[in-house]
Amino acid sequence: MHYHKKLLKLLTIFYCALSYAQSHKQDTLHGEFTYRLKAKFDTRTDYRYEEGFLLKIGDNRAFFTSAISLKGDSVMTSAGITSNNPDGSIILGWKAGTVIPKTNFNFTIIQTSENVQYFDSVGMSLFTYKEPIIKNWKLIDETKAINTIPCKKAEVRFKGRNWIAWYAPEIPLPYGPMKFGGLPGLIIKITDEKEDYDFELVKSLPVAQLKGKFINIKKSRYSGAIETTQAELKQAQKIADENAAAVLASYGTTIIQGQEIIKQREKARQEREKYKNPLELSE
Repeated sequence: MHYHKKLLKLLTIFYCALSYAQSHKQDTLHGEFTYRLKAKFDTRTDYRYEEGFLLKIGDNRAFFTSAISLKGDSVMTSAGITSNNPDGSIILGWKAGTVIPKTNFNFTIIQTSENVQYFDSVGMSLFTYKEPIIKNWKLIDETKAINTIPCKKAEVRFKGRNWIAWYAPEIPLPYGPMKFGGLPGLIIKITDEKEDYDFELVKSLPVAQLKGKFINIKKSRYSGAIETTQAELKQAQKIADENAAAVLASYGTTIIQGQEIIKQREKARQEREKYKNPLELSE
């Protein structure tokens, strides 16, 4: 019974956190920009994966995260239901027919004038690390219009890749997608020289629609995180990935079947690792 009481308490806190987090409003929304990512994740193919990301700019900071991830947060909050068991415990679930959008990008990045802070989860734990804003931009005397927006060119070497950015001085917001910021204007487009990764602004919320709005990213995405380093976070995620197959295989299988599943999943994971093409090639 003591176990059920503890479980009930934990589940209640978790459910309340979801409900509160979605309604948490701290920063006034000064700008909302949608970027389309085109990315080559596997060196064996020329296929470019595409996904939309949102840059939400507040009073003194900007939030960057996957649009699908944010939609998933909203669905979970609105569709969550609880059922009571005879022993007093509760079961969390979703309304019938609920489909929660899935993405591999569950991180949140917060940019300020001083640093960039990265948040991501490993299991049930949230981790974070900080990096200084990019200061080694090389401003190039070259201009062009991108989606009718007058832009200037800048270049930078960042985490093992050479990047070309186009920023808009007429939009005096020193932010951009991912960890890219620190330019005298909003980054409209940024591409690495191999064109493996490309972020381009494809939509912005009209100024008239910003009035009275707040940044509604749930607080649990960036609050109470365990401070770590990028290397330690990557190692934790790697270990979690390696152990995932073993955990899944332990349910509903014989020992022999489970071992075979583990071997197959580990072989596939190692194969993916050999041809992985991450955005950041170095730390």
